[in-house]
Amino acid sequence: MVNWFQSQSPVFQAFLAGMFTWGVTAIGAAVVFGLLNVHRKLLDAMLGFAGGVMLAASYWSLLAPSIDVSAEQGWPSWLPPAVGFLLGGGFLYGLDRALPHLHLGLPEEKAEGPKTTWRRSVLLVTAITLHNIPEGLAVGVAFGGAGGETAVASLGSAVALALGIGIQNFPEGVAVALPLRGEGLSRLKSWMFGQASAVVEPVAAVLGAAVVVYAAPVLPFALSFAAGAMVYVVVEELIPETQQEGNDDLATLCLMLGFVVMMVLDVALAG
Repeated sequence: MVNWFQSQSPVFQAFLAGMFTWGVTAIGAAVVFGLLNVHRKLLDAMLGFAGGVMLAASYWSLLAPSIDVSAEQGWPSWLPPAVGFLLGGGFLYGLDRALPHLHLGLPEEKAEGPKTTWRRSVLLVTAITLHNIPEGLAVGVAFGGAGGETAVASLGSAVALALGIGIQNFPEGVAVALPLRGEGLSRLKSWMFGQASAVVEPVAAVLGAAVVVYAAPVLPFALSFAAGAMVYVVVEELIPETQQEGNDDLATLCLMLGFVVMMVLDVALAG
């Protein structure tokens, strides 16, 4: 199975990895079939862990390779990482302003983006979907970077990133499905909405891999773009969500744990 996976094209590898990360979100959302509620402390702990995974992945799996590729391509080693990072954050900022969405735990009048008549459930799913775009792109550019002509990242590093994103997608699935169930949606509809928030990940993964495979010079920019987008999500959404109910210390400790887990995965599998 491992040899078969290694023999596939980077774009197809990215698609499979994106399907995996989507599947873990679906598993997380499936918690709604067995539980009526998850204590807010546990939810904040899981979201903090997810934030730590994303922060670590942003450096070890994306920014560090971007710096290496920049030097190999003859750029000043700091320029593509800096430009791509800021463009990634700006891209997410633009999506935030362009798409109506509602962060978890907030009343409907706190919805962001243009005014809309969308239902609360749709606004919640849109918010999580915005997370998953940079996650899918990150997975895609990692596999594209590992399999392209400028392969400074190993396949193991790309797999580590997919595993890390998958791990942190579990609490995201929980965080969408359970609030929807609490608002009166059926278990099936709550699960459907929860898993649907990650359907964009395989699409974004294929797009990210295709861009760096067929346009190798953009690789350092693409890697840092995904990093900037993920850091934006962590700082703008995940961390504030974990601070709403007084669980600041717990969420921070779990964020540090998630950071270490992702760092270990990347370093251990990249060799």
